Amino acid sequence: MTVKVVVLGTPRLTMGFDRFERLDLERHRAMHGRLAELSLGDLIQLVERVDLRGRGGAAFPFGKKLAAVSRSAQAGVRTVVLVNGAEGEPGSAKDATLLTRAPHLVLDGALLAAHALKAEEIVIGVEEAAADRSIRAAIAERELPLPARVVRLTQRFISGEGGALVKAANGEVPIPPGRKVRAAQSGVYGQPTLVSNTETFAQLAVLASLGSDLYASVGTPNEPGTTLFTVAGSTVVEAAVGTSLSTVLDACGVEPGQGLIVGGYHGAWLRPEAVSLTALSRAGLEAVGGTLGAGIILPLDQGTCPLEEVIKVAAYLAAESAGQCGPCRLGLPDIVRTLSALAEGAGSVQAVRRAAGVGRGRGACSHPDGTARFVLSALEVFSRDIEIHRDHGTCGLKATGVLPLQVGEMTSRLAIDWSRCEGHGVCAYVAPEIVHLDRNGYPVVLNTPMPAWVERDARKAVAMCPALALRLVGQVSPPPPVRKS
Repeated sequence: MTVKVVVLGTPRLTMGFDRFERLDLERHRAMHGRLAELSLGDLIQLVERVDLRGRGGAAFPFGKKLAAVSRSAQAGVRTVVLVNGAEGEPGSAKDATLLTRAPHLVLDGALLAAHALKAEEIVIGVEEAAADRSIRAAIAERELPLPARVVRLTQRFISGEGGALVKAANGEVPIPPGRKVRAAQSGVYGQPTLVSNTETFAQLAVLASLGSDLYASVGTPNEPGTTLFTVAGSTVVEAAVGTSLSTVLDACGVEPGQGLIVGGYHGAWLRPEAVSLTALSRAGLEAVGGTLGAGIILPLDQGTCPLEEVIKVAAYLAAESAGQCGPCRLGLPDIVRTLSALAEGAGSVQAVRRAAGVGRGRGACSHPDGTARFVLSALEVFSRDIEIHRDHGTCGLKATGVLPLQVGEMTSRLAIDWSRCEGHGVCAYVAPEIVHLDRNGYPVVLNTPMPAWVERDARKAVAMCPALALRLVGQVSPPPPVRKS
């Protein structure tokens, strides 16, 4: 997909994009110049003057990350700089755009941090093929003072979580670790690791090039500089922090529709009438109940059922989890069940709120919390649609799929042969993540694509059903081979 770039004001991160499809080293140096190396103390002081925050979603202070990695590095122990270019979240294109079109800007930021921390390696995690080719070419175009390697990631929603990226860099399956481990203490190969988002490193390079005063000449007093947004999945916008949401939408020729999600699928929904009141900054979005997140703005067009669209995304998020903690294995499917019941006019908002609240703050990563935020904000913004479903069992519209998803290979489902089912309940005991019993003791199957971590239990449920009433349908992966002793 071709991504359009729109600049509001003077370009910084996107400088030269109007003239060149990609900035090679010569063009990059002509635009941004050469950066002087800075000591750790000077670099921390520079980023703290403008309160540079991570642009991957959590907005963690970059200076604190630098200091934490430095403290963890004992005498003689080298550190690693890890660039998080994983952009598995549907609707986001800003990081891939930077890596594809301005790879040397990202490398400049990574090299600044690597020099200050005396790092022994730079690792860049990417998902998009074009970004992969571009950053590899950029590494080959310049003489680096330390090794740099690129790790290609499978496109998944959770692949951008810091712990998942560290595991990918270590050659392991890129899913969040089962327990919280700070990369600043033990990251790539157990070494103290600075992990930050692609845009964050590009911002660091721009900051070092402009200096703190010129960098802070745009934006807001508390959130200076520009930032990148991805609008409707197809347009990347560079604008000063604090630019109104309506200005950004107008520049892209996009209407707010029935409402819009800001911050991506771990963000929050906003009502159309809030658009004119919303400034695109952390403080501005918090004022209207939103979050800046990774800068994703997705409007929900007219003509589609809002509740069904929310269910599709919630089901996608449930299927995309690593499935290694209770809030993900049981909590997220329960959110989908209660939302589905609500859409059919048989459930309640209270049941959805209970399901969303069970796992909040208890997950191995922030995935359950982000999903709960997305769902709970939808209950507020689409309250009128929910009333219509409650009264009529439908709003008369179907989901048209306007919200982007990346379902991948998860297409198998568990089906019930009702001519055989006798309500033994074994399936709900064996695979509680996707099956639960109704008040009469009969199974209710979660009608979503099945994540890989559930398929083993689903097979077991099929095999153990006393009435032989279950089967797996759709694209089903072959069972694991039987090892002979």
